[in-house]
Amino acid sequence: MSIQDRIQQVERRIEAACLRSGRSRDEIGIVAVTKYVSLERTKEAFENGLRQLGENRWQDAEPKWRALGGDEAREEAVGRPIWHFIGSLQSRKAKDVIGKFEYIHSLDRLSLAEAIHKQAVRLGLHVSCFVQVNVSGEDSKHGIGPGELHTFLESLRAYPSIKPIGLMTMAPHEAEAEATRPVFRRLRELRDEARAAKAASEDFIHLSMGMSGDFEVAIEEGATWIRLGSILVGKEEDEQ
Repeated sequence: MSIQDRIQQVERRIEAACLRSGRSRDEIGIVAVTKYVSLERTKEAFENGLRQLGENRWQDAEPKWRALGGDEAREEAVGRPIWHFIGSLQSRKAKDVIGKFEYIHSLDRLSLAEAIHKQAVRLGLHVSCFVQVNVSGEDSKHGIGPGELHTFLESLRAYPSIKPIGLMTMAPHEAEAEATRPVFRRLRELRDEARAAKAASEDFIHLSMGMSGDFEVAIEEGATWIRLGSILVGKEEDEQ
């Protein structure tokens, strides 16, 4: 199946989920997760209109980032992807990522906030970040606990170069997508509670949640960004 076929198939499913939940298609952004595919497939995805690209390790993303514009095209937003860092970020690696990735989806500790802030100040940037919350409580998942969220958001005020724009979570892998609904619903509630308590700014509106196996449920529960890999760009190691 071609990438264009995949895009069309995914779009039909997104539109159906929006119809079921009374949402507008314009409310949902797609991050095309290219971490499992080659530079060539990543270029193909970009050329087919997937402008928002997600990677979870700088060493894997670097050749793609450079080939698709890097710093040279920074002033020409139409001519380069918008990069999302979606993996766990080590504080010492922040210097490699900040200034190259417009969005960080995995802010989960103050030591990382400090590292991001220092590099952002050095570059004269503000960095849009999602706070990662471990809603499911699984030991294998990164993220702060739901009960820590308000305190964490208050602490982020000490790092003015960080712009918290919402929350991110990863649901457990379930045989049935419907089983993930409570996790997505709880993330939406946490965002709404933080906004009501004025723990974050008016820009704190986004929910990064939902992947290839459960994105429709995530949309129904309020996702504003879904992170799609294999269903959208494929997984080349499985095709060999």
